[in-house]
Amino acid sequence: MSMGQFAYANNGNRFLAVSELADQAFALVGVPFDGAVTNRPGARFGPQEIRRASLMLCDGLHPWFGVSPIGHLGDALGLRLPNASPLAEVRRQIQVQAAVLMARHHCVFLGGDHSVTLPLLRAARAQHGELALLHFDAHCDTWQDHFGEPSGHGTWTYEAIAEGLVSPRHTVQIGLRSSGERAAREYVQDQGGLIFTARQLRGLDGAGLQPVIAQIVNRIGNRPCYLTLDIDCLDPAFAPGTGTPEPGGLSSSQLLTFIEELASLNLIGMDCVEVAPAYDHAELTSNVAATLVWTYLCGQVAKHLKGRVGHVA
Repeated sequence: MSMGQFAYANNGNRFLAVSELADQAFALVGVPFDGAVTNRPGARFGPQEIRRASLMLCDGLHPWFGVSPIGHLGDALGLRLPNASPLAEVRRQIQVQAAVLMARHHCVFLGGDHSVTLPLLRAARAQHGELALLHFDAHCDTWQDHFGEPSGHGTWTYEAIAEGLVSPRHTVQIGLRSSGERAAREYVQDQGGLIFTARQLRGLDGAGLQPVIAQIVNRIGNRPCYLTLDIDCLDPAFAPGTGTPEPGGLSSSQLLTFIEELASLNLIGMDCVEVAPAYDHAELTSNVAATLVWTYLCGQVAKHLKGRVGHVA
């Protein structure tokens, strides 16, 4: 059996039931790895459940963007990853394989835990130069160690800034609310970036979010931007199926508003991580994850086709 051919690397179902990846402009890629979690494991099963949930989205156009990714998207199935190697080797494998895909396609990656974002950023940085970072999360992920271990799913933002992968000033974190010491919690802001905590966003949606969105757009500008979406940025009421749930988070409506309104940024790739189906209820988490990924893809396909993003009359 070749590397990566484990039960959780189920490549039998494809996002939106699209064809396997060939020369399509957009690629959907699974990253079934959760070896760096600090609480509940299981995000290695996320890609296949998000794909399964996406099948209800395959027969129509997006109600805002007026397009579908079908015909523009191919499913690259799952990266072939070692199961028990050290994190550094897993990340090396992710970076090598992702770089090949990123050179030919606009990629959306399905994790997996959040440690997979660091090698994805390394691959994107090599192609696009220093990046802006749009980071949705309940957690700051700027710890300098993981309970004494040097790296994990809560250190990658600190590592990305330290390595020069992303510009601190053009890093924006949205939805933070977990406990933690100030040095980590405020790290991005101390480096010149923007943080919008979940508390700051309470009661804001639709038109109420426009001032926040305007600040983000003005800050990032036209710099190549990578979007990383930890599903635990959502309140557990909307996404219970995750390894480290934190009450008091964003609503699915708020998050969809952000994804729709920020589609005009110069986005060069995305990941959606930390979906852990074993803790889900009634497929709430996989359904919202699939809808968020679909919405992102529709916004980018609309730009690809029309050169603009906006409401379809």
